[in-house]
Amino acid sequence: MIADIEAITGRSLVTYFTDCDLADDAAQIAATDDAYLGEVLKSVAGRPVDLLLETNGGYTDATEKIVALLRVCAPDLRVIVPRRAKSNGTLIALAAQEIVMGALSELGPIDPNIPIGPGQSVPCQFVLQTPNVDPFLFQVAQYAVAQTRKLATSLLQTGMMTDKVILIEDTVNKLATRDHFHSHGSVIDADEAAALSLNIRRLDVNDELWQRIWLLRCMYAHDMRQAGLVKIFEGAVLSNSLKAAVP
Repeated sequence: MIADIEAITGRSLVTYFTDCDLADDAAQIAATDDAYLGEVLKSVAGRPVDLLLETNGGYTDATEKIVALLRVCAPDLRVIVPRRAKSNGTLIALAAQEIVMGALSELGPIDPNIPIGPGQSVPCQFVLQTPNVDPFLFQVAQYAVAQTRKLATSLLQTGMMTDKVILIEDTVNKLATRDHFHSHGSVIDADEAAALSLNIRRLDVNDELWQRIWLLRCMYAHDMRQAGLVKIFEGAVLSNSLKAAVP
């Protein structure tokens, strides 16, 4: 199926696919992901790359490494979002020159959260707007917001919005705060993403390319459930996968 898609696009296809329906930290963007993705990217060096991406997000430090890797190994990059690239998955998508979406695709806000206890986190914006908050927590939230905004701004300035620099601050403000999208899980579909001045290519559900993309996405989801996987990194000639930890 990867070869079929590559034949249509004339570009190499690389997959970074995680189980978005699994409530498990192992499915998040993590510090070990760059090594697996890097091995696949080496196999397509020098060619235009489409990154098929499905993730709920994860750690910002790890996301910085992933986008740095993509910029070096895939300077001509499109990101394809069949279903979901949320939170820091959206930050990865901002590294592309173009984002390919369909009717079922969604991006999401990139406003960061910080942990306040086991299994508990709060939006950094809430911490910064709360009177008399702990000074240490305030500073952690402040730096987390600055890290996300800096990364998003840099990616857009050097990528899909190089010809729309004057609009970048507004785009980042809408993505990185709760002022425009009031929930971290808010759905940003293709039309909403385009309204944010992002470079979006929307494919119809009956488009041949989209149908093959969606079929490949469903095959990954099925294989993950059958084999107990949490992540797949794959290209036409190389495939890596990670299994869920055994309780």
